[in-house]
Order: sequence, then C-alpha cells, then structure tokens
Amino acid sequence: MTCYLIRHGKDDEAVRGGWSKSCLSDEGIAQAKNLSKYILEHKDVLRIEKIFSSDLPRAAQTATSISEALNLEIALMPEFRETNNGVLAGMQNEIADKLYPGLYWSALEWNEAYPQGESPCAFYERIKTAWEHFSEKILEDGKNVALFTHAGVINVIYTLIDGTIFSNKEKTKPIPYVALIPLNYIDGKWSKATEDNHYGQHRTAQNRRV
Repeated sequence: MTCYLIRHGKDDEAVRGGWSKSCLSDEGIAQAKNLSKYILEHKDVLRIEKIFSSDLPRAAQTATSISEALNLEIALMPEFRETNNGVLAGMQNEIADKLYPGLYWSALEWNEAYPQGESPCAFYERIKTAWEHFSEKILEDGKNVALFTHAGVINVIYTLIDGTIFSNKEKTKPIPYVALIPLNYIDGKWSKATEDNHYGQHRTAQNRRV
C-alpha cells in the first residue's frame, strides 16, 4: 500500500508559520487546484481511498480541493500540525524580528520551547507518536491514503523511516509546496520512492518557515 505525503500550498510568507491560522495565498489556491486536477487524472494509478489532513487552514484548504475532486471526506488530524511556535504563530515577520530577535527554529536548543509553544524535542516526539499510531491504523485498513501536512512534519517522518537522527540544527530536506510524496509499505517497512517517482512534485525548493 501507499501513503502519499502532501505539503500544503503556498500561504502568506510575510508571517511566521507554525500554528498560524493563515489560509492559502492566491498562488497556493492555484497550486491546490492544479494538484487536484493531476490527482483526478491519475486516480486509477494513485488509488487514493482516504484523505487525512492537519487541521491548520493552509493544509485543510489544500486537502479540500482534492477531496472534492475525488468525492472523499477529510479526516482532520491536529496531531500532524507544524511546530507549535506559540506567540509567534501568524505574527508579521518584521514584528517578530523586533520583539523576538534571533528567535528562529534552528536557534532553539533541543529542549528549549518557543514562548507558549513547544521545543524541537516535544515536536519530534509528537510527530513520532502520531506517525506510529497513524501507520498502525492505515495498515489495518490496507488502503492507499493521502496525508496533507507540513514541511517540518514530513522531515520528521523522513528520519523515522530512514532511521536517522532528527535535529533542528541540521539543514532539512526542502519540501516543495504541494509536493506529492509516495511512501510505500514493502516487506514490513515504509520506504520513500525515488525522487523521479514523486508524482506531480513541484521542483522549486522552498525554505522552511516556522
């Protein structure tokens, strides 16, 4: 079976992301529509039967286009939200730089949390637990699924699959907006498809914002 990880479309890059409630930008809406068209055209190959999504607006809004195209309901999963960046969520970048100079994801220590948010350690443990429970659930069903989520979440899942160490200090793999990334369950474990097999992946790399 296959689980397709899908990053949300482009949102407002003038604000800090994380738990921001900002919706898709016009470009992001167009990206979501193009992706839904692609998925609909290749539905017999992708065979997506269930759709799950982070409940943050930018992810859920991206998922909506695909759910309408495939006539499938969306199961919202708050546990797959991006990093909880607390008071910075949705804050204008220029204001955040003035009020919290130097406060960036890569600057945090492993157990140092954003003000009213979570630490890299807490984020990692949250996604690890969520992925383990999610994997168990979808493997029981045995149906191909799509999970709409965020770049940070996808990078944690990558480390869980690869058996590598996750660190906010390391440069993470760029995850393009609306990338459609297949994870295949073969011989008792999840594995990433090669880059050339990423259906509909937009090749332009985007920097992670938290």
